[in-house]
Amino acid sequence: MDATHGTRERQEGGHRGDRRAPTFVPGPLGPDSLRRIDAYWRAANYLSVGQIYLMANPLLREPLQPEHVKPRLLGHWGTTPGLNFIYAHLNRVISQRDLDMIAVWGPGHGAPGLVANAYLEGTYSEIYPDVARDLDGLARLFRQFSFPGGIPSHASPELPGSIHEGGELGYSLAHAFGAALDNPGLTVACVVGDGEAETGPLAASWHSNKFLDPMTDGTVLPILHLNGYKIANPTLLARMPGAELRSLLVGYGYEPTFVEGDEPAPMHQAMATALDASFDAIAEIRRRAVRGEPGRPRWPMIVLRSPKGWTGPDRVDGKPVEGTWRSHQVPVAAVRDDAEHRAILEAWLRSYRPEELFAEDGSLVPDLATLPPKGARRISANPHANAHGSAPLRLPDLGRVAVAVPEPGRTRGEATRALGTYLREVMTLNARSRNFRLMGPDETASNRLDAVFEVTGRAWQEEIVPGDDHLRRDGRVMEVLSEHLCEGWLEGYVLTGRHGLFATYEAFAHVVDSMVNQHAKWLKSSRDLPWRRPVPSLNILLSSHVWRQDHNGFSHQDPGFIDFVANKRGDTARIYLPPDANTLLCAMDHCLRTHDRINVVVAGKQPALQWLSLDEAVRHCAAGVGTWEWASNEGEAEPDVVMACAGDVPTQETLAAVDWLRRHVPEMRVRVVNVVDLMTLPAPGTHPHGLDDPTFDSLFTRDRPVVFAYHGYPWLIHRLTYKRTNHGNFHVHGFIEEGTTTTPFDMCVLNRLDRFHLAQAAIRSVARLGARAAHAEEALRDALAAHREHVRRTGDDLPEVRDWTWSGRHAPEDHDRRIEGDIMQCGPTDADEPGRSGTVDGWTVVT
Repeated sequence: MDATHGTRERQEGGHRGDRRAPTFVPGPLGPDSLRRIDAYWRAANYLSVGQIYLMANPLLREPLQPEHVKPRLLGHWGTTPGLNFIYAHLNRVISQRDLDMIAVWGPGHGAPGLVANAYLEGTYSEIYPDVARDLDGLARLFRQFSFPGGIPSHASPELPGSIHEGGELGYSLAHAFGAALDNPGLTVACVVGDGEAETGPLAASWHSNKFLDPMTDGTVLPILHLNGYKIANPTLLARMPGAELRSLLVGYGYEPTFVEGDEPAPMHQAMATALDASFDAIAEIRRRAVRGEPGRPRWPMIVLRSPKGWTGPDRVDGKPVEGTWRSHQVPVAAVRDDAEHRAILEAWLRSYRPEELFAEDGSLVPDLATLPPKGARRISANPHANAHGSAPLRLPDLGRVAVAVPEPGRTRGEATRALGTYLREVMTLNARSRNFRLMGPDETASNRLDAVFEVTGRAWQEEIVPGDDHLRRDGRVMEVLSEHLCEGWLEGYVLTGRHGLFATYEAFAHVVDSMVNQHAKWLKSSRDLPWRRPVPSLNILLSSHVWRQDHNGFSHQDPGFIDFVANKRGDTARIYLPPDANTLLCAMDHCLRTHDRINVVVAGKQPALQWLSLDEAVRHCAAGVGTWEWASNEGEAEPDVVMACAGDVPTQETLAAVDWLRRHVPEMRVRVVNVVDLMTLPAPGTHPHGLDDPTFDSLFTRDRPVVFAYHGYPWLIHRLTYKRTNHGNFHVHGFIEEGTTTTPFDMCVLNRLDRFHLAQAAIRSVARLGARAAHAEEALRDALAAHREHVRRTGDDLPEVRDWTWSGRHAPEDHDRRIEGDIMQCGPTDADEPGRSGTVDGWTVVT
């Protein structure tokens, strides 16, 4: 569908909005419908311009004065009129077809229009009664935008109906498809800006249509908005020849309809025609799915080509504005100080004829107030955009999937393989409700989570041929080799009330740093809004981690994602470093029960020694950190040294170092402290999980040396503990950017995280050992030399290192494997049940 481009001479201060009524052209809209939808569009445009510029005189009942204009003009006009145009037409089709629709607005810069439409629909005033649908409310609406104490300039959580901020471009389509998964009655209209379409994440997101099941999922209608320019440059897709752009979109698997032009009447008719055709096609796709017809659907999409800054000033200071990059932000900048600019703004505002659109009291005239959908059918009031119907997951009894650990450090297991069994049970228990998905790059089996394929498959709508591995039309595992896309799907999924897990190789989690950052900002802002419902947490599993990437080498060795997440607000970020399979199960079980969090869990997939039984893991995870008395030999006295550890490999190396010290320096008193919840380390004023000072000092002492073996970069531990009394005695070993293709133990040696370096650090920290220390250090140097010779000669670790297990023979005879900390049962409980003391951040504590 192509509408003819209008042509006219540009003149200073001229506006396309100043025509008295759109000239009628044939189409699905009758004359009255065309007049009313055009008037509604003008109303939205007027409110949008008013928000950017005005702080008083909202309906221009008096001549515009400098004091009516904001002193700082912030906002984006260029994309806004196109978004208002789309919004008005989506309202029409929602009402006519009774659609359950939310919208994702990729150009978050168009927030003035989105706020305007929420206000016109009445939702905004329902949520914010002080912004009423009257003259005073209209003044508040204008004043608050991009104003101190007001609302941001993007489609932030403060905007009713929004699940997508849009300030950082590239994620709209992934969010839209994530929202549609397992929502068969929902339509998600997704407006993709042509600047956004140049980003890598968005380019990959077009492939999401290969994962949408027309039987069990909702609908995504992409609307590619071509207005020609970014901040200062033309956009690639807008400059592509039409046939080439169509071929690109057809190649992605869509059936595009083009709506192009700049004259309102033919554009309104063309957009109405395109939407009607699109929803007729969607209905036919679903009918074919019900009939069981094979083949991936070719979903419709719309390409809207309209001028940037449509209906705005033609020229300012002799330079063209409408249809150019100059309309991107504030087209007329010096309004307070320049009378000529102020006259242009006033003429621009009056060109929308507000006296025809708003009644004397400032409310929308009744003729237009009847146009939007009603109640929950309004885009700004749709409950799906506020986690409506979010229900807790049904989670399995951990006893059914736990690893048997009769004694510590004697048996081996694969932590993530145990987690895969747990996730299989989660999939089974929630099969009917369909509110859990596992998402990640092509690594589910690689990360040992493949037990899920016993009950589901990989979602796939393309051809399935013999030999394909667990591909299913209705699969609940989402795999595509794009971290952006997988994480974006999960964000859209949880923001609309469902639960999931994003699993990826640790080193490549950095690909989604910025996405996670934006989600954290969204959660922070949402938490301050009483009307925003809690959303299920964004759960991230980092596996194939730095210490067992010996085969891939340096490129795959980076634990820095933890540092990034640790920078987030304490009421949002959670970081768990379970030392073995059972603690991993407890940590993940807890994470899947939480809301409004970003939970990061780091766990290796390789066979490793197991330390704690399920009961012990439950208690340890409840406390987050604790002394492992079965591994300590301090007795009733203060320890000579605290050997602390966080992470599975650091825990193993720490205990191997303790075992070595017991054999070679038995008089040394050692306390072993394991940290599973990293955020117990900072002071409680910094993070809600932070231990109080007396508890922290009881674990790490006030004055004894602490040798801390840590999974990631050492300086994070120093940063987290710098306010603690004993911080000056912390000696942290971790990843120091020494990586290569080598053996697992050699990776530890290169970074001085191995048992020999840890034991050496402990010996050097205890002054009273005297000559005994010199002999022990010599033995350690000999051990390291033997390692270097052996690994370079054989390509494998020393057998006594590779096959080491915890003997326990040096433990006190009254060893009872007690772990300090409160007792905890994973899972929600009834607060009135005897013996229960309620919940603490989702952990259920039993006293």
